[in-house]
Amino acid sequence: MPALPTLPSFSRLQAAARRLPAFTLPPAVGRLVARLPQQPPALALSVALNLALGRILPRDNLLPLTGRRLRLRVTDAGLTLDFGLTERGFRPQPAGGQADLTLSATVRDYLALALREEDADTLFFSRRLIMEGDTELGLLVKNTLDAVDWDALATKWSPAALLARLPLPGRARRPADL
Repeated sequence: MPALPTLPSFSRLQAAARRLPAFTLPPAVGRLVARLPQQPPALALSVALNLALGRILPRDNLLPLTGRRLRLRVTDAGLTLDFGLTERGFRPQPAGGQADLTLSATVRDYLALALREEDADTLFFSRRLIMEGDTELGLLVKNTLDAVDWDALATKWSPAALLARLPLPGRARRPADL
């Protein structure tokens, strides 16, 4: 069986993110995406958040979000993702309605935030991250993201680490792989 290709390390990805150029998606892309159903991306976001919940996102810190409606707007992509936290985890919400907290930014700024190129305060004070609604919830979300141990995430949940734990033919699963 051929060997799997090596994947770049998290630090290498972070370094590449620092070189992330300033860009916005073309307006035609945003108009097209805005016409598509928003539920599939909201479901994907909820699944990703549920995978992180309890692992890298401390569940106790997020208790004040329970029952609240959150909205994530990706302004240049035409995406509006409505979701919320229930006792069973994050769930997509029906489109429309009043959100308790809305965060708006471009694709590039969300990527910069996720890859730690820029922090939420910098984006907020430069008016590239807009927060509307319950500012206390916004501060909770920001502080939770700041508290995430990204280095632990990089080692245990990197693509290379996930691939190494996959059950491949001829390789026995070990308890540490689970």
